[in-house]
Amino acid sequence: MTRLVVVGNGMVGSRFVEDLLAADSAQRFDVTVVGAEACEPYNRVLLSEVVAAKHDLAALTLPTPTSERLTVLRGTHAVRLDRDDRVVEIDDGRHLRYDRLVLATGSDARVPPLPGLRTGAGLTSGVHALRTIDDAREIVAATLNARHAVVLGAGVLGMEAACGLARRGVTVTVVHPAPALMERQLDEEASRVVEAAMAGLGIDQRVGRGAVEALTRHGRLAGLVLDDGTVLPADLLVLATGTVPSTALAASSGLAVDRGVVVGSDLACAADPRVAAIGDCAQPPDGASGLVAQGWEQSRRLAARLCDAAPAGSPAAPSPAADVVRLKAHGLDVVTMGVCGVQRPGDPTQRTLRLSDPAVGRHVEVVVSGDRLVGATCVGAGSVAAELVTAYTRRIPVPLDPAHLLLTALASRPTAAATPADLPADATVCRCNGVSRGAIAACIQDGAGTVEEVAAATRATTGCGGCAEDVCTLLDVLRRSPVNARPGTAPAASPTSDLLREDDVTKGKHMIHSAETAAS
Repeated sequence: MTRLVVVGNGMVGSRFVEDLLAADSAQRFDVTVVGAEACEPYNRVLLSEVVAAKHDLAALTLPTPTSERLTVLRGTHAVRLDRDDRVVEIDDGRHLRYDRLVLATGSDARVPPLPGLRTGAGLTSGVHALRTIDDAREIVAATLNARHAVVLGAGVLGMEAACGLARRGVTVTVVHPAPALMERQLDEEASRVVEAAMAGLGIDQRVGRGAVEALTRHGRLAGLVLDDGTVLPADLLVLATGTVPSTALAASSGLAVDRGVVVGSDLACAADPRVAAIGDCAQPPDGASGLVAQGWEQSRRLAARLCDAAPAGSPAAPSPAADVVRLKAHGLDVVTMGVCGVQRPGDPTQRTLRLSDPAVGRHVEVVVSGDRLVGATCVGAGSVAAELVTAYTRRIPVPLDPAHLLLTALASRPTAAATPADLPADATVCRCNGVSRGAIAACIQDGAGTVEEVAAATRATTGCGGCAEDVCTLLDVLRRSPVNARPGTAPAASPTSDLLREDDVTKGKHMIHSAETAAS
């Protein structure tokens, strides 16, 4: 029996264990997981939805596999790694021997070095990161008495947190030193439109302004000083200033560490091939995106390699769907993909078309290279975003005049391609998990009647949650299809009576079977 220790029980570590046990048909591995948090693994991506009161904490729990060959140590920290003796020492003094070691330690919230943010070993009372389930609990509790909240950082997480706090009735100001909100996704013109929409939600913004000091009174947060001398009153400060890969264990054992744990295309450390790293803590040759989809793809590859189910090789070319960003913020409609944001390179082969109408809160931009859509930004234009996501992820050739991407979509109702029920069988619905429309159709025909049942069978919706509405649409429409009606009952009228097509179901069942045997 091969002893395998996994350090980390988050979204990637727990998924790796699930993938490995499914791929280990020879039952070669005995697995021990060391998890720092005392709870079951949960969907960290949806913590901002908890702050917004759109999900309760229980809804975030991820499934944990059960096996006689699996031991999970929750609430336990790995404190030392001895690679010569192949031992992981944990904080209760036990020594876990391994033949293979997988580091899935994730990342920690970055805390800026501002005076007043820390007292002793912890954060000042009233200052919170949003990285763990305990952070979410504390922020929700703080909103009961908070009068003035400040969110420091306006990336995707900061924007979602700010809108969540506003939804709970707290007065919110966002402070962001970059020239645009969500500058990785939005340029300054798009940011101005989003800023106006935020003002309509009662959220103040200080864009292009940094913080220099946190003010305290009697050991509690009292305000935030900005770099222009402005003092913002605050009794709640949420830090959304990025993350730092958790590499201390690897570094202390002599493994190569840069921003993350340096690994090769096979995800193993060059200095010690018995040790691999995946997820946020890893730095592979193709770079780290910080997206859970990349960590899950690494999990599948590493599990297959360890079980000799596939050659190590290099990762497959990233799917264009992996960089579609849909803001989960009540009252804001923002979708971006591909080439976008303030720092995008000036490529003479790319053509940019823009339609901006700030008066109605709408801004749409498309970037075309040759006959393909390579990027888009959509603010306040949901139907257009649906059209563009379809064109981008399926690599559909654009019209000879790319202006039609904007004008046709804005002037008419969404086309059938924008409706998830009418997509081809192999079209991706859940981008985080690579779940197709056909796989969901097959799952529904086999009896799934709720989003939770579809998630259990296919993993759809268990990533960023952005596909939940599409899965609900598929459930609603496909269950009314005559092909799926119960015997002896008259089928409900449906404008798309052939939605559950035989080829969809056949392809979908094949995809589900492949997922169950290779990476379930």
